[in-house]
Amino acid sequence: MADVAAMAGVSSQTVSRVANNKQNVDAATRERVLAAMKMLGYRPNTAARALVTGRFGTLGVISFDISAYGNARTFAAISDAAREAEFFVNFLGARAQTGAAVRQAFQQLMVQSVDGIILIESQILDTPELRLPTGVPVVFADGDTGHRYANVDVDQARGTREAVGHLLGLGHRTVWHVAGPRDSYAARRRAEAWHRTLKDAGAGVPHLLYGDWSAASGYRAGQELAARPEVTAVFAANDQMALGVMRALHEAGRRVPDDVSVTGFDDIPEAGFFPTPLTTVRQDFDTVGRHCVSLLLDQIDGDADTARQKSVAPELVVRDSTAAPTA
Repeated sequence: MADVAAMAGVSSQTVSRVANNKQNVDAATRERVLAAMKMLGYRPNTAARALVTGRFGTLGVISFDISAYGNARTFAAISDAAREAEFFVNFLGARAQTGAAVRQAFQQLMVQSVDGIILIESQILDTPELRLPTGVPVVFADGDTGHRYANVDVDQARGTREAVGHLLGLGHRTVWHVAGPRDSYAARRRAEAWHRTLKDAGAGVPHLLYGDWSAASGYRAGQELAARPEVTAVFAANDQMALGVMRALHEAGRRVPDDVSVTGFDDIPEAGFFPTPLTTVRQDFDTVGRHCVSLLLDQIDGDADTARQKSVAPELVVRDSTAAPTA
């Protein structure tokens, strides 16, 4: 720091203010200090900074499955928002869907000196009430916290109502549902909203078919649906399963949307480029991730209710895979 100060012709205090991104430094001086830092290869001492600021400059993120589209998009948004706030991100995968595994992951991150932790929890754990170690701010993304912790989620029920309502509004007498796995919060909320929407509309409620989020599981469900002539509309719990359903219908000679309308959920980048562009519910994962970081930073600053809840509105995107029934 002394070398940077000497080269830039400023005090060590000014170098510290620039290193900590304080605003009480004029632009010309800041540029001179930054140039000296770059030339000398100066990097702030994060341990020393933590002693001064009370922050380590790192956020922790835990997820069960970062390969899932929604989790990956949420994590990317969290990383972007954290970087803009000048925080690093440490990621840790939870090995099992248990409260013990989650608590262990929290302890591991706390040992690594994080300022707060975001849990991307779309899975149903083995315990109805998750109690986490105290002493670090926590935000959940896509999880059921029982209002114990801050939480950010897309309004799954609203998205489902819009998708199922769209199909009923086209004139379909009922809507079949290919649900996600039984151990998923998101899948459960979508299935419950599907059932409630049909009941409220006075429509019959067919039996549920379950998949595992994959196109292959949607294909297997689609084979069963294709064999039922009464099926004219299908709501799949995600776009990959919708793709599998559409493939099975095509192989059975049932046209989409002429014979069967199909909707999905997520609006993955490929959804508009399916052989029949898919009507689906768009989830704004970027906003979810940014809200997670915002709520966490509020807690770190001591400015927020630790049980604050945020809901992000989805959007129905109508494409070519849905139409009025032909008979």
